[in-house]
Amino acid sequence: MKKVLKFIAAISILSPFYAIGQLKTTQVDELFTDWDKSNTPGAAVAIIENGKMVYSNGYGIANLEYKIPITSNTVFHVASLSKQFTVFAILLLEEEGELSLDDDIRKYIPEVPQFDKKITLQHLASHTSGLREQWRLLEMGGWRLDDVITTDHIMGLVQNQQELNFSPGERFMYCNTGFTLLAKVVEKVSGKSFASFANQRIFQPLGMNNSFFYDDHERIVENRAYSYQTDDDGKIKKSNLNFATVGPTSLFTTVNDMSLWALNFQSKTIGSEEIFRKMNKPTTLNDGTSDTWALGQFVWKHEGIDIISHSGSDAGYRTYFARFPEENFAVIVFTNSSSNNANDKAFQIMDIYLGDRYEVSAENNSEPKLFEPDPSKFISLTTTELKQFEGKY
Repeated sequence: MKKVLKFIAAISILSPFYAIGQLKTTQVDELFTDWDKSNTPGAAVAIIENGKMVYSNGYGIANLEYKIPITSNTVFHVASLSKQFTVFAILLLEEEGELSLDDDIRKYIPEVPQFDKKITLQHLASHTSGLREQWRLLEMGGWRLDDVITTDHIMGLVQNQQELNFSPGERFMYCNTGFTLLAKVVEKVSGKSFASFANQRIFQPLGMNNSFFYDDHERIVENRAYSYQTDDDGKIKKSNLNFATVGPTSLFTTVNDMSLWALNFQSKTIGSEEIFRKMNKPTTLNDGTSDTWALGQFVWKHEGIDIISHSGSDAGYRTYFARFPEENFAVIVFTNSSSNNANDKAFQIMDIYLGDRYEVSAENNSEPKLFEPDPSKFISLTTTELKQFEGKY
């Protein structure tokens, strides 16, 4: 009888916390009502709090042709969330004495042009190399981004560059090219494909059994979320992706697996304190200034709370992953439609879980900007001159 009374007492104590947790997850589900239909793409979500995954769910459809629903184990292409894994691989090799972030990229990839300037691995990992952006180079060369694109195609463009956008370390400019080169460095140093290295050194040790780098565009992927877009008439169409290149992109994973990665920043099952310190440290430019960009991540403040985050966008995939280290909280949102805003949903979830801890003030937000326009580069055109550029691109 005493045991029964103790059990009842324990339930009575815990029930308010359980009720609060249930209320929060109900509020999260309500955020995705418009996406949780049998004829629309949707999303997968995971929430991590106090050292464990407290909620995960799927909404909407992974494959509209076969009406396959999204679950928390649905595999998504997560685009630029790949970058932090690429950086982590480099830092693992640095810790083992195989390379240094201060090394010249040409030490490992001599086919990169000289440019009369040293481009370090640190420059590549922090978007400060000055190299030209690979996707824009492909577009300028007449490629469509739904063409089959391999690392060899990108390397061909890199080798033929005549100059940099700016001197390495001079300023920040988001650049996927640097992460393609970092993945190549991992291959040169380890003697393994980047996909194999990541699998053996990151995914397997963490139990991320549904995660891999997609370096073969013909590979069959079980339980995959397909990519969609909505045209001007509101019709949902496929948004094809045929990348066979890794480093800046092409990580395939689930929100459940990504939760294991999020937890590793606390548990450090793999990776040392020094590796995470380097990943999370804002980059310093040549003039001594620094901003929100770190290595494969952005470090800033949201409503007065420290946040480390990154988004992803390829074809119809939109992803967001944010950690609040001091709050022991993280949120993951993956979507498979370009019309679905993963970032907004992630911040709405943050509001539900962290809203009572916000320090609301304009000064308490320092959201990273991926592009800063240079006013000196702007030109004025008449309406007639602008006409020639009208059309769909």
